[in-house]
Amino acid sequence: MRQGALKSLFTLAVLAAAASSMAQVPSDVTLDALPGISGLSGALGLKNADDGSGRLFIVQQNGIVRILDEDGTLLPDPFVDIGSRTAVSASERGLLDIAFHPQFAVNGRFYLHYSAGPVRPAGVDEGDTVVGEFSITGDPDVANNSPDRIILTVRQDFANHNGGQMRFGPDGYLYLGLGDGGSGNDPCDRAQTLDPASIVTGGSCESDRSVALLGKMLRIDVDTPTPAGSNNLCAANSDGSAEYSIPPTNPFEGETNRCGEVFLYGLRNPWRWSFDRTTGDLWIGDVGQNTTEEVSLLNWPLAGGDDLGWKICEGSTERGSSTTPCENLLPDSVIPVLEYPTGATFGRSITGGYRYRGPVTSMKGLYVFGDAVSGNIWFANESGSTWTSTEFPSPVFSVRSFGQDEQGNLYVVSGSAVHRFNGNIEQIFADGFEGTIP
Repeated sequence: MRQGALKSLFTLAVLAAAASSMAQVPSDVTLDALPGISGLSGALGLKNADDGSGRLFIVQQNGIVRILDEDGTLLPDPFVDIGSRTAVSASERGLLDIAFHPQFAVNGRFYLHYSAGPVRPAGVDEGDTVVGEFSITGDPDVANNSPDRIILTVRQDFANHNGGQMRFGPDGYLYLGLGDGGSGNDPCDRAQTLDPASIVTGGSCESDRSVALLGKMLRIDVDTPTPAGSNNLCAANSDGSAEYSIPPTNPFEGETNRCGEVFLYGLRNPWRWSFDRTTGDLWIGDVGQNTTEEVSLLNWPLAGGDDLGWKICEGSTERGSSTTPCENLLPDSVIPVLEYPTGATFGRSITGGYRYRGPVTSMKGLYVFGDAVSGNIWFANESGSTWTSTEFPSPVFSVRSFGQDEQGNLYVVSGSAVHRFNGNIEQIFADGFEGTIP
């Protein structure tokens, strides 16, 4: 077992036993709908810009991003609308995420991850992955609807498993989680294929070199373009140029039989994942196939090059087997810290969340995650060498995404509604006394 197993031995906590430990759920915590939220269509993400404005940006699958201002008012006009550039013909396509440049407060630059629609770059098929750089206008609440640059595009084999989450890491580089290209059981073997010369082609398996990036976590430098010439960028232009470059510490930088963009591999569909805002640790929720939904933890600083197991493994065991441990097949792979069985009881599509670092005292340090199909939400905490999870009595019917504000408050995006976790908070008074208030 590799980096994800170094922090502890990671005895897996299967959630079927959660009912016996309900005391882990803090009694003061509630999940409350934000008032005055209406008119959202297909909301599936929430981010803050870390610019001191207190605004929240709500991502809608139809290509629109809305602003919830610091007073809790949903502004009537979109922050950005790329509906004509976005394909939403299939349930897993659309505008999937937004990421703000670390210097957004100064340069006004942000990035959108979306499925290519009717208006798309030359040579890009409908449904392909696009990451575009956008910028604000003179009004900080309104952005330009046309991209300043197309950072990269990746061909997709099928309509599903597009991944979704995109964010800047503590190192200032942009991370993008991509699914394995879709269908079921990774028929094109994207997640485990590292050599772009060995990609599977034929049928629905595309031949474009960029498909070697599917089933991977990418890490790129968006501030430094790559000039034309020879390199190992698998999403570069035909002359080798690109609107990004490869960080020198990427695990496959400069290797001719690898893609320089790849940071991690062996992912099925990392729909939602996060960095711990305190430690930098990387939490990845990876949607399962038939048996297991999983959460993996990689401790900061990240070395890169880790295999998360798919499609040889699903969760902690061999794909298609509940008895053969994954570590017997892939001894250097990352073993999940949390998993639950795919099915009607717990859910069928994990939504990775956040380790809570906000003001609610009783939630501090808990990892919160959920399921997009069942609407279940779990709180997980670490005790010794084990992470265990307990179901939270959720009032939502689907957990599309979690999000944080600048203070670390945690939100749940569900359908057309946005909820926030509330509870007793720690207050530091003027005389220096610390106390907890409801």
